[in-house]
Amino acid sequence: MRKLLLFCCVAALLAACGDDKIDDGGLVADAGGDARADGDSDTADAGADTVSDTVSDASEDADAGADAEDFDAYALAPGEVSFGELGSLSQASGEGGFRFGAATAAAQIEDGLTRNDWYFWTLPEDQGGMGESEPVGDAVSGASKALEDIGLMEAMNLDAYRFSVDWSRIEPRRDEVDQAGVDHYDAFIDGLVDAGIRPMITVHHFSNPIWVHDFREDPCTDAQEPTDANLCGWAHPGGADQIIDELAEHAALLAREYGDRVDEWCTLNEPINYLLASYGVGFFPPGEDLLLSDAQRVPVVLRNYIKAHVAVYDAIKQNDTVDADGDGVAADVGFSLSIVDWQPARDNAPSTNTEDIAATERIWYVYHHLFPDSVINGTFDADFDGSPDEQHPDWAGKLDWLGAQYYFRAGVTAKVELIPLVDATICFDTFDFGSCLPSRDASHWVPSMGYEYYEPGIYNVLTDLSERYPDVPLVVTEAGIAAKNGTRRAENVVRTLEQMQRAIDDGVDLRGYYHWSLMDNFEWAEGYHPKFGLYSVDLDTMERTPTEGATVFGEVAGARKLTEAQRDDYGGLGPMSEAVEE
Repeated sequence: MRKLLLFCCVAALLAACGDDKIDDGGLVADAGGDARADGDSDTADAGADTVSDTVSDASEDADAGADAEDFDAYALAPGEVSFGELGSLSQASGEGGFRFGAATAAAQIEDGLTRNDWYFWTLPEDQGGMGESEPVGDAVSGASKALEDIGLMEAMNLDAYRFSVDWSRIEPRRDEVDQAGVDHYDAFIDGLVDAGIRPMITVHHFSNPIWVHDFREDPCTDAQEPTDANLCGWAHPGGADQIIDELAEHAALLAREYGDRVDEWCTLNEPINYLLASYGVGFFPPGEDLLLSDAQRVPVVLRNYIKAHVAVYDAIKQNDTVDADGDGVAADVGFSLSIVDWQPARDNAPSTNTEDIAATERIWYVYHHLFPDSVINGTFDADFDGSPDEQHPDWAGKLDWLGAQYYFRAGVTAKVELIPLVDATICFDTFDFGSCLPSRDASHWVPSMGYEYYEPGIYNVLTDLSERYPDVPLVVTEAGIAAKNGTRRAENVVRTLEQMQRAIDDGVDLRGYYHWSLMDNFEWAEGYHPKFGLYSVDLDTMERTPTEGATVFGEVAGARKLTEAQRDDYGGLGPMSEAVEE
């Protein structure tokens, strides 16, 4: 999820939680230091030091952004860059390996998904839907053309592909498995394996069967009993645990059916963004605005989603028993995390003010660290103050690898206290209180998304995650740019790889890059306007056409190297090609 409106969601979330601790049943007293394991406190403190270093470095160099000579310090040293071969995602044998892949999500590309929430969310009201945005319809015919699309990957020499299995295609009604849906993905996985492309399945990528939460009906009350036709969603006290159980059953089915060919699994896609957009302010289905109507329940929903990750992790481990890639483990399980290069700002300029730096550190923690901390340490920080106050031993160690998804940087200021709990304001272009940083130059602005592509940002966050979680391998599960100009996409590909190599050179265990996206697709609330595809798609004919980005990415993946010529043509930190908007 790349929508800038989510900055406001994060702000509201932090403002809403107050000082009380939240439990499944409501408010409980603050457990204080007695409830915190010493080891977890040490980890949190060490993580805070890491964030402090990262943010301080950014603030100290902030003024250098206008000085080309100083900004060159963020550039990769000249010369050809070589990448390792495809290896294990989680085992020590995979360190130094690298995968070249692309990523998609079923709800954004597949036709025939008439039982998921996005279909009804976008279906016009006069056809029985909510009419909340541009209709997704049959997307870009990604199901009908699935086997053909493997050829697009082969043409780019890709050795990995991340995709989601749409839950509603497998289970359109609760506990009714559609064998045709199972067979569809079975044939697709066979095609990938036959082409020498390693599949990674995302179990939950922003979409649900409509029976998980049917928002077309009157809103569920807490006293209402969930039904098989409507479990009432992730926030419901009676429905959430049933949804967790159902998602785990779905994951177990996938692991049994596909585990003999699939070893790499992503439980959840960008959990913080999904929960904020769906249950915080209602931009996504089911359209709940708990941040405005019942903010104390937001941490409860987050806890439910962490429980879902753990349940899916366990289900996959128990049911995928075949080591398909020969690395010694049958299943490598992680999740993908949205990352933003948050930087201190004041009066719409980079800031070295200590209050702004401290506010930025707090935002880094909530956005980047809270969820991974929970499933690595087995803790939960219900009031987001940086000190976990709940112990969940059954959550601990439930992460084999961590995915990072990067698109932009953004500012944070403490000058205006819109977020009382953390005394900070995050950049939001509609309500700018001095936290929004100007783009380094006009060419780095991404008009269709309303943010700045900032090359060093991915290095900044990868190094922070590596220092906080030194035993967890990283992989970039998404990175890309919305652009109708294929040269800009080629520049994004090369510059992203340069910054990844900087991170690798500095000791980050980074094992690959999945570009977002294989093809143009339905970009959630933004509809079909933003073009993220390595292949452009004609929405009338569904014809796929390679962009310059696909050509360059394919050359790099085939040779497993960035040449000096490619870096000269597309790389560096200077101005990009002009954005083309229709």
